[in-house]
This record gives sequence, C-alpha cells and structure tokens, in this order.
Amino acid sequence: MSHTLSVSTLNTQIKSLMEATFLHVSVEGEVSRPTYHSSGHLYFTLKDADASISCVMFKGNTKSLKFQVEEGLAVVVHGAISVFSPRGTYQINCTSMEPAGSGALALAYEQLKAKLGAKGYFEAARKKALPRFVNHIALVTSGTGAALQDMLRVATKRWPLVKITLIDTLVQGEGAKFSLASNIARADALGVDVIVLSRGGGSVEDLWVFNEEMVADALFTCKTPVVSAVGHEIDYVISDFVADVRAPTPSAAMEMILPDSAEMLQRLDSMMEHFNLLFGRILHAKEEQVEQLKRLFAKRSMDEKLSLWKSEMAILERQYNDKIALLHREKSRQVHLLLEQLSFQTRQNLAKKEQILSSYTLALTSKEPSRELKACYAQVVKEGKKVTLESLEEGEAFELQNSSVILKAHVLTKRVLKV
Repeated sequence: MSHTLSVSTLNTQIKSLMEATFLHVSVEGEVSRPTYHSSGHLYFTLKDADASISCVMFKGNTKSLKFQVEEGLAVVVHGAISVFSPRGTYQINCTSMEPAGSGALALAYEQLKAKLGAKGYFEAARKKALPRFVNHIALVTSGTGAALQDMLRVATKRWPLVKITLIDTLVQGEGAKFSLASNIARADALGVDVIVLSRGGGSVEDLWVFNEEMVADALFTCKTPVVSAVGHEIDYVISDFVADVRAPTPSAAMEMILPDSAEMLQRLDSMMEHFNLLFGRILHAKEEQVEQLKRLFAKRSMDEKLSLWKSEMAILERQYNDKIALLHREKSRQVHLLLEQLSFQTRQNLAKKEQILSSYTLALTSKEPSRELKACYAQVVKEGKKVTLESLEEGEAFELQNSSVILKAHVLTKRVLKV
C-alpha cells in the first residue's frame, strides 16, 4: 500500500524540489498584463505561443529597470522559480530583466523620447531664442571635468568680458539625476542670460543621467534659454531635444553663444568707418541747410524787413507825392477856371446890381421925401413924435411940419378910406 501524503506536505515537497532545481533561470517570452502595484512590485505574465507563467519583480529589483515594462514587450527575465505552497502555484521571482533583441537602455531611451514627444517637450514653438549679446552664463557641469576647462578656454579667447557662474553638479552615477535637476532649477533662479548643461564624452551608461525624465522635466520648466552640450557630436541624449539649443560639444556651445572678439572688433571698425562716412554726409547736408537757413533768415530778418519796408514806403511816398502833385495841378486848374468863372459871374452880377442900384437910385431920387415935402408934403407930429394919420383920433391935437413951417391942428373928423 502506497504512502499517503497531505496536500500541504506534497506542496512543500514540490516547493523544495522546484526551488532547488530552478535556482537560476533565464526565460524569454512576451509580457502580458503587466501591473505596477502601489507597493512598487511588478506583476505580469510571461508567455509564448504555447504556454504562460506568472512572474513577479519586487520593488528592490524594479528600481534598476531602465525601461517601462509594457504589454507585448519581448523580454528575457532572470531569476528563480518560487512556489506558493498554500495554493500549489509557482511563478518566476525576477531579479533582472532586459529587452529581447535590444539593449535596455536603448529601449528606455526610445520609450522616454516617445513619451516626452507626446507631451510636447520637443516642439519648436516653445524653444527660446538665445540672446544676441550674452553678459552672464551659468555652467551646470562637473567642476573637475575636462568639459569645464574647454568651455572656459573658449570663452576667454572669444569674449573675456562675459561673466561665468559655475554650478558644480554630478553628471554621472547614483544620485546624479537629482543633483542635475535641482541645479538646473538653481541656475534658472540666478537671472543669467543662458544656461549651459554639459559634460564630456563617455559611454551610454556614463551619459544616461541626461536621459532621465526628471532632468527633462527640469529643462522643460526652465525660463532661461538652455544649451545642451553633452558628449561628442555623435552623442544624442534626451536633454538635447528638450533644451532650446543643442551644441555638438561643450566647446561648440561657447562658440555658439559668444561672439568672436576679434571679429567683433573688425565689425566695430567697419561700423565706425561707415558711421564716420554717414555722419560726414549728414553733417555736410546739415551745414548746407544751416547756410540756406541763414540766407533765408537774412532775407526775412528785421533789418531786411525794415529796409524792404523803407523801400516800399519811399515808393509809396513818391507815388503819393506824384498823385498829390497831379491832384494839385488838376485842382489848381479847376480853381483857376472857377475863379475865372466866379470873376466873370461876379462882374456880370455886379454890373446887373449896379444897373438895378442905379435905377433904384434914380427912382429914389425922384421920390425923395425932402423934395416932395418941399412942395406938398408935411410930417405929422404928436407930442414931439412922428405919427401916422391913421393913429390920430377925432379931437386930438397934432402938428404938421415940413422943413420950414409948423402948423398946430385938431382932428375935426376921421374917415378911413378903403384901398
């Protein structure tokens, strides 16, 4: 009769056998239903065309992964078989993983590049232009690296007036991504004109910190223009795509940012020569304008105006005198004619008046009272005054006088004759 085992005993024996037999395994397959647990553990199923097996990678091992485990990804996992005896199930406890057919870093690079591209990190519209003239540069690099010395040498040669602030940072190894991200933010707060992110050449692993998402985020939020100058010309990292400008080498970055002082001096000489020529032309033109204004001013000055007014007044005076003389001559002729007419008319009127006076004189002489009184006329006198006959009343006394006789009389009767 065979020995009877309990379920737990059987599962325990299977666990011991399998875990001892499959202590180190490497299995290739396709990832299915990957799940990142909140604890940091990764659960997924590894399958091929005919079978599948459960896998787990605990938090301590997932930290070393350079890429994102995704549905359908072909991978090679390394680890050991572990059995969960209470349920009689087994799984691969993965200690490491790599993409099948390509390197993990290459896959991680492409995954992150696609992710950041979808978020707009590489869009040309958000790129900031480098200032034309740079006064202050922040170098985010290793203080002991050859890249720093190359950049300082080029800067001193090209534009020694520039101010350079070194922000010493880790550019490789554990913790480098945190150092680099924080120092980018620190440089952005300095108010410099340009930030240069750089290091010398190296392997993909050496340059990997510039492919970290944390560093890309720091560059994307940076308000200061950033130049990425990492490695050699053939090296491309994520920071090259996120930064505003990529330089093939650290030295080339300084050549791109700073003007050549010798070239600038030649340019200044050329500008000065052009300026002097242009200024001379302008000055000559202004001098001619001033002379023209002087001539215009002289023509329009008060002395010139007074002289002009005097000339005009002299002309007006001559015209006035000529008109007065002409008018005087005309009026003189008219007066002379009038005087002649007046004299002639006066003589005629005088002759007429003399004739009338002569006739009146003859008439008066013929009717002179003294002559008539001598013959038949006398004047009526009452109380020593001459009166008319009409004023006498009946009974009044009066006198009749002529040159030789005085008669006293009384009015006997009075009769008025109608004429």
